[in-house]
Amino acid sequence: MTGAVLASDTARQSRFPVEQERGQRAVFCGLTSIIWLHRKIQDAFFLVVGSRTCAHLIQSAAGVMIFAEPRFATAVLQDKDLAGLADANEELDRVAAQVIARRPEIRTIFLVSSCPSEVIKLDLGNAAQRLGERYGGRVNFVDYSGSGIETTFTQGEDRCLESLAAQLPTDTSEKLSLMVCGTLPDVVEDQFARIFEQLGIGPVRFFPARNSDDMPPVGPNTRLLLAQPYLGDSARALISRGAQLLSAPYPYGAEGTSAWLQAAATEWGVPASTFESVTAAPRARAEHAVAVQTRTLTGRRISFLPDSQLEIPLARFLQRECQMELGEIGTPFFDQQILAGELPLLPEGLRITEGQELDDQLDRVRQLQPDLTVCGMGIANPLEAEGLRTKWSIELVFTPVQGYDQAGDLAGLFTRPLLRKAQLGTQIWN
Repeated sequence: MTGAVLASDTARQSRFPVEQERGQRAVFCGLTSIIWLHRKIQDAFFLVVGSRTCAHLIQSAAGVMIFAEPRFATAVLQDKDLAGLADANEELDRVAAQVIARRPEIRTIFLVSSCPSEVIKLDLGNAAQRLGERYGGRVNFVDYSGSGIETTFTQGEDRCLESLAAQLPTDTSEKLSLMVCGTLPDVVEDQFARIFEQLGIGPVRFFPARNSDDMPPVGPNTRLLLAQPYLGDSARALISRGAQLLSAPYPYGAEGTSAWLQAAATEWGVPASTFESVTAAPRARAEHAVAVQTRTLTGRRISFLPDSQLEIPLARFLQRECQMELGEIGTPFFDQQILAGELPLLPEGLRITEGQELDDQLDRVRQLQPDLTVCGMGIANPLEAEGLRTKWSIELVFTPVQGYDQAGDLAGLFTRPLLRKAQLGTQIWN
């Protein structure tokens, strides 16, 4: 119901209608986000309480070899657990003890609920509290939901960071600090850190941090920049702790990155001349790299099916920097507060759809016949079989795409399907 009110209010206030669909959808669940979260937080372990299907999903998404030992696992619920004939908490305690014994370097264990554990009402919040007390603070336990009943695949990160936000230390300093919220590849984080330092903005802390002991404090003098457009609940949790959100477009492309950095620069009173001297060269490189790809993208029409919540910032980038034409933009959830920096940059009359009625949206794609459709993996192959080119939306989450140095790579992700079509011809699969 909250989403319905949000979309309705936005539709009245914005220059384009926001249409809601509440039907069948095709997206991965929030468990998928474990793949990039566990790579980021290097001393964390993600323990999914779920079924063998959950385990297969995560292993497939990660491409894990059978002999590898990653920092995630599944405590498999058996028939006795589902029927209420066994104490699932006993098994959970045993598996947690096994993880700690085998991996003494682990400082945080995330207990991640799934569809099966939520169906049987397994209280992982109490389990996390109990286990935290048992291990006397040596290992921190955090619970969050990755269930497909409640989350799409990027929302798993939102739920994870929301839970972590409640445990962050309180910042009592009277000095302004910047928190960048959202999991970024280390190379992108390092690039942003250098630019903030050159601008004289700081201290700058990234959330989540690379190690559990380095999680940033939050308080009334914390200024918050979101690196990802799907972190609405995390942002509100940090705001409730005193942080102030800086409204900005997201750092996709040269324009988006500059505007994102400018939001912090304005808050810190950075002179325009300083901002220009620091950002001019990387912005020029980004614009040149995008221009190379734009030769293929100019005038092409693109549609987005709802999947990652990256759809609106990416549509802005492709329309304004790559001269693509926008068809329908579908997004799982439309959050006006989180997208406030993006909305003024979108063309008037753009159709945005919140939610999904899969068959109806596919019919509209077939009618529109866009040059490229961004969608989930499960939808891509059927559309390709009909002669429509597609781009997997999950690839845009797994690939470093934020910032100046990645702008050309981001545009290149959209040129590849079109170049492949040109190389293979226009034949439809048999």
